[in-house]
Amino acid sequence: MKFALSTNWSNTRLDDGAAIADEAGELGFDSLELGFRTRSSQLPGFKSRLDVMPVESVHAYCPAPVSAPSGHPELYRLCSSNENERAMARMLLEKTFSCAADLGAKTIVFHAGYASMDTLFGNLFTTARKLRVKRGRKVYDAFRRGFDILRPSLETKGLVLALENLPSLEGFPNVFEAEELMREFDGAPLRLWFDTGHALVCETNGWGAESVHMAAKLAPWIRGMHLNDVKGPSDDHGEPGWGNVDYAGLTFLAKRDVLRVFEPSSSVLADDLRNSLEYIRNMWNGCRHRADGVQESAFDHKEELT
Repeated sequence: MKFALSTNWSNTRLDDGAAIADEAGELGFDSLELGFRTRSSQLPGFKSRLDVMPVESVHAYCPAPVSAPSGHPELYRLCSSNENERAMARMLLEKTFSCAADLGAKTIVFHAGYASMDTLFGNLFTTARKLRVKRGRKVYDAFRRGFDILRPSLETKGLVLALENLPSLEGFPNVFEAEELMREFDGAPLRLWFDTGHALVCETNGWGAESVHMAAKLAPWIRGMHLNDVKGPSDDHGEPGWGNVDYAGLTFLAKRDVLRVFEPSSSVLADDLRNSLEYIRNMWNGCRHRADGVQESAFDHKEELT
């Protein structure tokens, strides 16, 4: 089972793409995901290491626009009601597509955006959920129009756009919208991306389905996973095994034909990340299924990472 590392972990610490790739290899990773903090100046270094450290996926927007103070996945929203913002999102996505194609990556990880809810916390939660459903329809339609424009470029370059689940009630698409999109665009270069930490944040706050259930429901369309961990209600991006994500319960997804990308915060220490990779690799390689289909594992209880 192979694992990639998001360059977001080291993009701001190391200037040279080759050094970032070499460090990932030394930690035990098999490939890279170019994160949204990647700078244009780092691309030649990544390209020089493709024979030993391939790039499997690219997180939009990449490279980070020089006009922005720093890279961010939601600089512009493809599902915005504002046409100028949608146009900027399409322009930056096209640049991301070109970057991915140049490096041999086949998957674009993308934050589609949010169903804007300015008065969300001024309402009762039940009212807020109804408002989310209503506004989600407009966001869905805006995204559909944007994707239709981008689709020929994706198909020409042999790329797949993978929509990531986001850590909020407003995040688009939610589990219902994601399933509807996948059925509507069956056969199109559009898939889903499952972020373990984001899913648990939504579950913990009552904004979405139980994480493992969500993954099972959407598994046929999931292109890859971001592996990170959380404690409590916030999106901490700790190393897997540090928090409360049920990684044993997600073994069924990890064993599918998906990309498995560690996406820890830049504050995670190298030794902790190395131990985390070993922990997850051993867990998922050690899990098996009984004859009755129930999963069991030698790692039913998390061990302390040292």
